[in-house]
Amino acid sequence: MTFLYWVEIVLFVCFLINIVYLLFFSIASLNKGKQLHNFSFKDHKRIAILIPAYKEDQVIVECVHSCMQQVYPKDKYDIVVISDRMEEETNISLSALPIKLVKVFFKNSTKAKALNFAMEQIGDSYDIAVVLDADNVIYPDFLNKMDEIFSNPHVQIVQAHRKAKNLNTNLSVLDAVSEEINNSIFRLGHARVGLSAALIGSGMAFGYSLFKEIMLTIDAVGGFDRALELSLIKEGKRIYYLPEVDVLDEKVQSHANFSNQRRRWLSAQIHYLGKFIGDVPAALLKGNWDFCDKVFQQMSIPRILLVGITFIIAFGLSIIQWNISIKWWVIFWVLVFSLLISIPKELFNKKLLVALFELPYSFLLMCRNLFRLKGANKKFIHTKHGTE
Repeated sequence: MTFLYWVEIVLFVCFLINIVYLLFFSIASLNKGKQLHNFSFKDHKRIAILIPAYKEDQVIVECVHSCMQQVYPKDKYDIVVISDRMEEETNISLSALPIKLVKVFFKNSTKAKALNFAMEQIGDSYDIAVVLDADNVIYPDFLNKMDEIFSNPHVQIVQAHRKAKNLNTNLSVLDAVSEEINNSIFRLGHARVGLSAALIGSGMAFGYSLFKEIMLTIDAVGGFDRALELSLIKEGKRIYYLPEVDVLDEKVQSHANFSNQRRRWLSAQIHYLGKFIGDVPAALLKGNWDFCDKVFQQMSIPRILLVGITFIIAFGLSIIQWNISIKWWVIFWVLVFSLLISIPKELFNKKLLVALFELPYSFLLMCRNLFRLKGANKKFIHTKHGTE
C-alpha cells in the first residue's frame, strides 16, 4: 500500500505540473499584448517562398496559385517548389508557371534535405525565406505583412497563425481545434510573457542568411520544426508570433493519417528531448530561459494522453477510494478549463460537439503509438494530403 501511495503522489505531481503549465499560458494568451512595431522601409525585400513537396500532386497547384496572387512586386519574390517524387505531369504543369521548380530525388527524403538543396540552387540574393507546406494557402497580403514585420531590425524569425483550411470530417475539426489550442498556449501565450513562440513547420519566415546557415546543421528525419526551433533558441534567437497573419493548412481527415502524424510527432518529441536535454545546464547558467522552456515542452505529456489518463485515474479512484479521487477530478476540470479558454469562439459549434465523440478512439490510437515508436524517427513518415 505504501508503494502504491507514493506512485499515486508522484503521478499526481507530474500531471499537476503539466496542467498548471497549460493553465498559465492559456490565461496569458487572453491578455492584450503589444503589437510588433514596424519600422519605416524604402525598398521591398527580396523574398524566397520555399515549398517542399513530397508526393503532393493533389495540393501543390492551389498552394502555388495563392503565392502567385500576392500583391507584392513580382520581381521581388520567387516561388520555389521543391518537387520530390511528384508525377511528371505535375512537374510539367508547374514548369509552365512563373516559378522556380527544383527537382530532387533522395533515397531517404526529408524536408531538411529538400530545403538545403534548393537554397544551394537558388543562391543568396534574398533577404527573407518563407517556408510553406504544399497544402498551405496564403492570402494576397501575406508577403506585404512579412515585409513590414522584417523592417523591424530586431525581428529575424516569425511564425504566422496557421489555421484550418478544411473542416469536412470529425477528425479535421478536432485537428483544427488542437492547432488553435497550440496557437494559444505555445505561441500567443508565450509571446505575451516575453518568451519565444513555437514553430509549426510551415507559415514560417526567417532572415535568409540566418535560415540558410542554421539549416546546414539540421539533419532531422522527423520533427524538422522541433530541431530548427531548439537549435535557434539555443543560440539565443527569438521567435515572434503573428496572430493576425493567417496561413491556411489542411487538417487530417482519416484515422490512418492521424495515427501516422501523431506517431511522427511523439517520436520526434522523445528524440529531441534526448538530443537537447544535455544543453540545459549551460542554458541555465546563461539565463537562457527560453531554451529551458522549450526543452520542458519536450518532456510534457501529449495533450490527448494527458486528458485521457487524468480522466481514467480520476474515474478509477472514484470507485476504489473516492476521497483520493477528489484532487484528480479538480486537476481534470482545471485542464478542461485551460483547453476551453484556448479555443477561438468561432469553433464552438455543433460540428465540434459531434467531433468530440471521436476523442476516445483518438486517445486509443495515441496509446497504441506509444508502442510503435521504434524506428519512427529514422524514416520519413508522410502525411497524405488532399481533401476527401
